[in-house]
Amino acid sequence: MPSRNLRVAPVAPTLPTVDPVLTALAALRAEMEIPAEFPSDVVEEASAAAQLDVSTGREDLRDVPFVTIDPPGSMDLDQAVHLERLPGGYLVRYAIADLAAFVTPGGALDAEVNERGMTLYGPDERTPLHPAVLSEAAASLLPDADRAAAVWHVTLDERGEITDARVERALVRSTARLSYEEVQTRLDAGDAGQMLDLLREIGLLREARERERGGVSLNVPEQDVVAHEDGSFGLEFRSTLPVEGWNAQVSLLTGIAAARIMRSGGVGIFRTLPAADPRDLERLRRTAGALGIDWPRDLTYGELLATLDSASSRHAAFLNEATSLFRGASYAPFGGTGQPAEVPDDVAHAAIAAEYAHVTAPLRRLVDRYGTEICLALCADEDVPVWVRDALPGLPRTMARTGQRAGSYERASVDIVEAALLTGRVGDVFDAVVVDVENDEERRRRAAKGASAAAPTPDARDVVRGQVVIVEPAVRASVEGVGLPLGDPVRVRLREASVERRRVDFELA
Repeated sequence: MPSRNLRVAPVAPTLPTVDPVLTALAALRAEMEIPAEFPSDVVEEASAAAQLDVSTGREDLRDVPFVTIDPPGSMDLDQAVHLERLPGGYLVRYAIADLAAFVTPGGALDAEVNERGMTLYGPDERTPLHPAVLSEAAASLLPDADRAAAVWHVTLDERGEITDARVERALVRSTARLSYEEVQTRLDAGDAGQMLDLLREIGLLREARERERGGVSLNVPEQDVVAHEDGSFGLEFRSTLPVEGWNAQVSLLTGIAAARIMRSGGVGIFRTLPAADPRDLERLRRTAGALGIDWPRDLTYGELLATLDSASSRHAAFLNEATSLFRGASYAPFGGTGQPAEVPDDVAHAAIAAEYAHVTAPLRRLVDRYGTEICLALCADEDVPVWVRDALPGLPRTMARTGQRAGSYERASVDIVEAALLTGRVGDVFDAVVVDVENDEERRRRAAKGASAAAPTPDARDVVRGQVVIVEPAVRASVEGVGLPLGDPVRVRLREASVERRRVDFELA
């Protein structure tokens, strides 16, 4: 599910104030032992794999004019899409980079990507899952080049409901690498062409079906940390574009189709997410009120999200806080070595409101390679490869471990850039909303560790710690005070903003 997206925008080398941020980010990577490069044997194996002829035994779909749609400058292109209208519905062709054509099970590359698990994204750079010779070249669906792909053929009825789906190995040739901004501009101008017009048409239909199911799409704004000429930092929001949501719906419908194939075949791995805790939803409702966002009781959470503009700082603060509803995501494998073929209970993805599997981002996420291989075998009426079945039972642990690492890295990175944003403002007072408060057990643990719970007045027993979201800039940080009013608007004073300590701390004003 979505999380906060932060990055340090490019700045002039004459601005030394950025150095503490980049230095702190480099120190964080060293502390977390995030590798700066791949081992030599992994690079050698990947380089040799990049020279392989991967065209044998594939359906030739090079005449289908696929296009990729990604952020500008992207080189690790997992997906390419082509859409067409059918009598009474639509055909979605979705080409996914075929990593199994390049990664030998049990080899050095396979071991390394199983150790990494996923691409890590920091504000200043990313740590890729695969070496660039694959992820940004031979395996990437770059335009005007023959590429190995697993191509999904998903038919939809006139309402956008899935009526059939299959996947096959194919040879494809993307015709264009488009950016979201470029596609949105062309759609708004009315000269995008039939295929991209269908992206909007199908995307809107799938969004409507999602709302009917009770699912929600959370469009978290991208936040750029920029350095100004006076040496200060600022935070700029980039509102998500409608085309990003429509493009995401193509990926989601593919994952839903994959889950159906896995269920029917008795082997697979679902991405799961429990329903939001009603207490968290109520807390989020109070947060909306404190941020001045009108949320009538008869308006569902999904309906509210459709009214928000991520370019607004208040709406952005709410959307960032709303990511806390999506907790407890996991994977549920079945039919692997030593596992029963029965699909486990309670395996739906609450935010999607359907059973769902990860299969569309194998360049950036390990589990997708295995999910794709399962669906390819089942659609071809072949046995699922032994190396896939053997790996299934352990995949949830691998993805949980690497997911926790990615989450810790992201949170610490956010702490660094937020501290930079507030550098020089210690003592300033901000409008905020209390979004979390420690309970009695947490207070006792903190006191046992020697954390200070004292306050001059009133009784120190009333002093608690919690979390606040600042309205402007949209920062989430710790706060200390007497009787923190959960969900209420407050005024808080900045006590500390340390890039080196990765810490931002407030007190009730």
